[in-house]
Amino acid sequence: MDNDYIIEMLNITKEFPGIKANDNVTLRLRKGEIHALLGENGAGKSTLMSVLFGLYEPEKGEIRKNGKTVRIKNPNDATKLGIGMVHQHFKLIDVFTVLDNIILGAETTAFGFLKRKEAKEKILSLSEKYGLKVALDDRVENISVGMQQRTEILKMLYRENEILIFDEPTAVLTHGETLELMNTMRSFAAEGKTILFITHKLDEIMAVSSRVTVMRKGKYIGTVNTKDVDKHILSEMMVGRPVQMTVNKSEAKVGKTVLEVSNLTVASELNKNKPSVNNVSFSVKEGEIVSIAGIDGNGQTELVYALTGLTGAKSGKISLLGEDITHASVRHRNELGIAHIPEDRHKHGLVLDFTLQDNCVLLTYFKNEFQGKGFIKKESIREYAESLIERYDVRSGEGASTITRSMSGGNQQKAIIGREIDRDKALIIAVQPTRGLDVGAIENIHSALIKERDKGKAILLVSLELDEVMNLSDRILVIHEGVIGGEFDPKKTTVAELGLYMAGEKEKRNAE
Repeated sequence: MDNDYIIEMLNITKEFPGIKANDNVTLRLRKGEIHALLGENGAGKSTLMSVLFGLYEPEKGEIRKNGKTVRIKNPNDATKLGIGMVHQHFKLIDVFTVLDNIILGAETTAFGFLKRKEAKEKILSLSEKYGLKVALDDRVENISVGMQQRTEILKMLYRENEILIFDEPTAVLTHGETLELMNTMRSFAAEGKTILFITHKLDEIMAVSSRVTVMRKGKYIGTVNTKDVDKHILSEMMVGRPVQMTVNKSEAKVGKTVLEVSNLTVASELNKNKPSVNNVSFSVKEGEIVSIAGIDGNGQTELVYALTGLTGAKSGKISLLGEDITHASVRHRNELGIAHIPEDRHKHGLVLDFTLQDNCVLLTYFKNEFQGKGFIKKESIREYAESLIERYDVRSGEGASTITRSMSGGNQQKAIIGREIDRDKALIIAVQPTRGLDVGAIENIHSALIKERDKGKAILLVSLELDEVMNLSDRILVIHEGVIGGEFDPKKTTVAELGLYMAGEKEKRNAE
């Protein structure tokens, strides 16, 4: 029976301070299958993969390849065994070209010189064969996230890996890119490569995998054939309780205008002559959720930066609660009435080397409850952080004193959301609030946002997840190339119609 499996991870235990990330976990992969690894944020999925890829050595357990025990001390050992990995946060060097990133560490040389031409030919034939088109001479910092992911995949193929690990590969992809990736995975499996696909998106598991292994809180729950289960069974295995897949919300009771944006234009970072946001006007009122839907890179980021004060506006006006804040400082906007759940949690949401408790008061440490006569009140901060941790189910090894960098991405996100909602501001700007979260956490965050709406808060939601937009919104604005192309009522529109506007197809047709 052992020979049936190409990879076996048997009774793996991996501990960190205060937490058993993997507690006696077993995972077996068959050659040529797409095997999904499912679990909540912080269930230990990425840790288990890091053990297989040689980034961590487990305290207990063994790994076998084709029935033989192997030791994987580092990623080079993994590569020699034919194991490759696309990480959740890509491991690419921004200032290198795509070509250099792909061959880095696996260069072919003759007399000390790089054989670039041969490398290039090999990569081009791989990209042709699998439909992974990339511009090899572009620098990574100038290409889209989808292209960066293709670069990572080509990196594995270039090394002729036969076991391919994808860690949350669709978290940053558009719907179209996700479908492409799934087709690529199917073609790999058809060729006999083995795919391990880590995700918490149940639709993707149902669409692409043949078997699923479920983990919960570091433990192995079970392995099932995908065809024998449905999304409800999987979500209950993952979370330990039945999960609501749809959002229950009453009719919006809309009050006065909180945010008014008039003819706003924001210059592009890359090209100062071409605006990223072009003459945009809209408003958000008390008691409603207004969503901005669009394909990534159509001006959403720059719009949010201008509203929150991270960049300046070129022209136009932003009013909050009747006050002109177009040129106001970030702190003034925050104090007046903006809570901001940022798109990039590492860059704009947290200071990763601070403790969790310090991150909980980043925007309020100067208030009297947290400081006196210029001295920080550590005890008050800790108590406050502990209440947030409990209310928003933030899981971490050492509670409020955990260094934030060591927490899973989903738990970092929950900490930010708790902090921002708790500041009790008139306007909540939520950008990709559930990116990288599992169904249980998404359910909690959606109901928290609805609760804030029902308290009379104005909520501006910016999301790439169309299901989320349709589920939560009272009104939907579609943005394409920096222009708002239409306003929709979620009850009267479809995902397909929104998709056409998001791709700019509708405007083209109307123009014709």
